[in-house]
Amino acid sequence: MMRRASSPLRAQCQCEGMNSQHLPSFSLDGKIVVVTGASRGIGRGLVDALAAAGATVALTARSSDEASTIAAQVVAAGGRASGHVMDVADVGSINAAFDDIAQQHGRVDVLVANAGLGANHPAVDVTEADWDDMMDVNAKGLFFTAQAAGKIMLEHGSGRIVAMSSQASLVGIPDHAVYCASKGAVNQLVRVLALEWGPLGITVNAVAPTFIYTPGTAERLDDPEFRRGVVDRIPMGDVGTIADVAGAVIYLASDAAAMVNGIVLPVDGGWTAQ
Repeated sequence: MMRRASSPLRAQCQCEGMNSQHLPSFSLDGKIVVVTGASRGIGRGLVDALAAAGATVALTARSSDEASTIAAQVVAAGGRASGHVMDVADVGSINAAFDDIAQQHGRVDVLVANAGLGANHPAVDVTEADWDDMMDVNAKGLFFTAQAAGKIMLEHGSGRIVAMSSQASLVGIPDHAVYCASKGAVNQLVRVLALEWGPLGITVNAVAPTFIYTPGTAERLDDPEFRRGVVDRIPMGDVGTIADVAGAVIYLASDAAAMVNGIVLPVDGGWTAQ
């Protein structure tokens, strides 16, 4: 496995007398960041990473108990967070959650639209329910989540929206017809919203991860044969981590990405470069 070298930039900029006027800020201090699908996997890790970057995280989950517990864990670790109930498959639930967030925090600076479904079926076995369930969350749910956040951001004249796409939006993956289609829809939504809202101070981008090792993917990725088949497609020689995704999300959420709008940023170790 290849080791990724850390950047010496931070150390260089701490040198006495160095001019740092061109060093952008990656800090999220003072930002109100909404994270959907925050109860597990990538979303749960993003909550911790964003809080560590200085954000106040308004995290959402379908379960009130889960949302409250995770928020309490962040606060106990020294961060700032609040928990809110949201089912992204229910537009009424989305709007109610954002009303609650806006009432508690006064604004929304960043949306990380992470909630999503993943499933694999041969195309001939896909049912109408399979299609509707995934599209309701990954495409429809993401759009109306972005719409609700966008309305609040438009009132304040600024904001960042970071959607969770997938490398499956950029390449075909057998037995993932519905998933690939739903994530392709995410990319197009991002591009259109970037064009509509960019002139109004809101950037809209997406992150497209490869296979990421999480508690939810561990069973498959711990299988040597399956993992080998995945890693053989990744030039960097390993699957991704939640920290890899968090780095891209924090960048796009920060002032450092002020001129980045309408892009889909792969975090895939080079899979889609082939």
